[in-house]
Amino acid sequence: MLTAFTVILTLIYPLAIWFGKGQIEPRWLAALLLTLVATRLPTLKISKLARWSALCGLLMVFAAVWTNALLPLKLYPVLVNIAFLITFAYSLSTPQSMIERFARMTEPDLPEAAIGYTRNVTKVWCGFFVLNGSIALATAIWASQEVWALYTGVISYALMGSLFLIEYLVRIRFKRRHAQPAHHSHPNVE
Repeated sequence: MLTAFTVILTLIYPLAIWFGKGQIEPRWLAALLLTLVATRLPTLKISKLARWSALCGLLMVFAAVWTNALLPLKLYPVLVNIAFLITFAYSLSTPQSMIERFARMTEPDLPEAAIGYTRNVTKVWCGFFVLNGSIALATAIWASQEVWALYTGVISYALMGSLFLIEYLVRIRFKRRHAQPAHHSHPNVE
């Protein structure tokens, strides 16, 4: 339930900040980011990255309240991309990449070829987080509020969905190419 709330709040966050502009002071909009940080509290025991992300989120809240400026609030999508990038990139230094972990949830016995494939997909996602986070940063600093909200609240999710779809189609093709032929045993006829 908390995870669903966090996902929904994360999805609507850029649009809520955009709609609140001019209507609500940034220091009060910071409550939305504070709520997002609070939904992550159960994960703080899990990893240093979760604690680091929560601390950065709290610093953004503090900066928005202190300066009454929108920029700290607009940097939250950048923080999310950095956290995902660190998580996915770190998994490449472990025996199982992040995408392999996801794949093993539905296919515990992955063939060797699939392990290499999942490692490459993890690298693609790392590239996506670098690009997406960079664009989110650029729009937060240099673009209008509307462009920032459009990119972080609509376009980035469309790009993410497109990457999911493309990867799914490539995966289907990969599975067909690497399918293990069925071994039929025929009784010896003498």
